[in-house]
Amino acid sequence: MTRMNTATSPQARGSGRRTLVLLFAVFFGAMALAAVLRFTGWQPTGHRNAGQLLKPPVDLRQQAPALANGQPYPWNPEARTWRLLVAPAGACDAQCVTLSQGLGKVWQLFGHNADNVEILWLGMPPASIASLPALRPLAPSPALRAALPGVDDPAGLPVYVIDPNGFVIMRHAPGSDLGGLRKDMATLLKLK
Repeated sequence: MTRMNTATSPQARGSGRRTLVLLFAVFFGAMALAAVLRFTGWQPTGHRNAGQLLKPPVDLRQQAPALANGQPYPWNPEARTWRLLVAPAGACDAQCVTLSQGLGKVWQLFGHNADNVEILWLGMPPASIASLPALRPLAPSPALRAALPGVDDPAGLPVYVIDPNGFVIMRHAPGSDLGGLRKDMATLLKLK
C-alpha cells in the first residue's frame, strides 16, 4: 500500500497565505475606503441637493406668518404640506417676475403632488402667478424676513424650502436652475 503525503509543500502554503492576505486586504481596504468617503462627506452626484441644506434649519414655528388678508397662516404639520417661500425686499422687478413664472411652472410639474406644495410670497406677488391655486400671499413681516439666511443677496431673490412643521431646511441661491429646485422637492415629497 502506498502512503499518501499529507504534508503540504512550502509553495502551496505560501500561495494559500498570499490568497488569505489578499482577501483580507480587499475586504478591509473596501471598508477603509467607504469610511473615508463617508466621513469626508462625499456623496454620489445623483444624491446631492441642488439647494443649500441649512444646518441647523431655521425654526419659524414661533413666527407664524399672517396671510395678506390678515388671517393667520397655520403651519399645520398634519397636512404634510411643503412650502416654497420667496421674500422680496420691495416691489417686484423683472428678475422677480421671471422667478415667479418659473415657480408657477415648477409647481405645475409636481402633477398629483402639487396639492402638497404651497408657494408663500412675502408681500405683493406679481400678477403672473396671482391666479396660481398654490399661491399664499403673506403680509409683509420684517421679523420673518430677517430670520431667513441670505435673504438680501445682491445677486437676487433666493427661494426657501420649508418643511411641513415650519422649519426652513433649504435655500436655493438667486438665479439657480429651477430644475434643481423641482428635483429637490420631488425627493422631499416622497418622504410623506
